[in-house]
Amino acid sequence: MTGTRMDAWLWAARFFKTRMLAKRSCELGRILSNGQPAKPAREVRVGDRLRISNDGGDFEVEVLALSDIRGPATVAQTLYRETEASREMRAKVVAERKAARQFEILPAGRPSKRDRKRIIQFRSKG
Repeated sequence: MTGTRMDAWLWAARFFKTRMLAKRSCELGRILSNGQPAKPAREVRVGDRLRISNDGGDFEVEVLALSDIRGPATVAQTLYRETEASREMRAKVVAERKAARQFEILPAGRPSKRDRKRIIQFRSKG
């Protein structure tokens, strides 16, 4: 086996819940392989460097093994190695999100009936 389809590998490595989501992400240009936008059918090879943007954050990984079969998470983690810079960047983003939540002003309680009507009226305009 010289290579595996990009969307199948991303799904097997558990970056996406479905292969369709992996394919869609490739089509939108959220996957870079060795600095180039990757199409879903592009072959992934051992040693490739991938930049993956998904809901979990931005990952920079090096491909260590190939698989197109989705297995347990412990097996999926052996397919790649995340770079230190990627880990640090994701930790920084998480810390920034936690810090931003501290300054968020939340309402004291539930909206009153009058407030709910205003909210519904505001949302329906548009």
